[in-house]
Amino acid sequence: MLHEEKPLVNRVANSGLITLNLEDHYPTSTISSLDIKQFLFKELLLKEKDFRKAVKEIDWTQYQDHVLTVFCSSDAIIPVWAYMLISTAAAPYAKEIYQGTQEAYLIGHYEQVLRKGEYAQFEQKRIVIKGCSNKPVPASAYATLAALLQPHAQSIMYGEPCSTVPIFKRPRVLDTK
Repeated sequence: MLHEEKPLVNRVANSGLITLNLEDHYPTSTISSLDIKQFLFKELLLKEKDFRKAVKEIDWTQYQDHVLTVFCSSDAIIPVWAYMLISTAAAPYAKEIYQGTQEAYLIGHYEQVLRKGEYAQFEQKRIVIKGCSNKPVPASAYATLAALLQPHAQSIMYGEPCSTVPIFKRPRVLDTK
């Protein structure tokens, strides 16, 4: 007896799930970091004359069109004007200058991008927030997106459409009429 073959069906594609990938919002510019610890006396003390000289000697063209994060990894107390001095030197080259670490920059970047989103379009939809990113998307971005989707979505899941972790499911409302 011949075995009748059934056509392959992509159940994930037919499920009505909407996948959101936070990597789609990752900055497109190169992110470079400048640790000013290297310009401090014994990595602890900022000497104005030496610091100004060091800032002038930096080849700022290496940061052309980059996002430049500027921070100090030592426990030194850095005066505000030091960051201002670096910012004015880098401004003609860098696309954006951020005082803080790359991680802090990304947290702020995602917060800003996600707060501008239109989430009403996901009303009563089943959403998967894609996991396993190849870029360093901060955990806070996932938390923010889930919170912004919750008033609208029917359900929110994390992971891949074929293997998700349930995060939120709107309770069913029974029609009592």
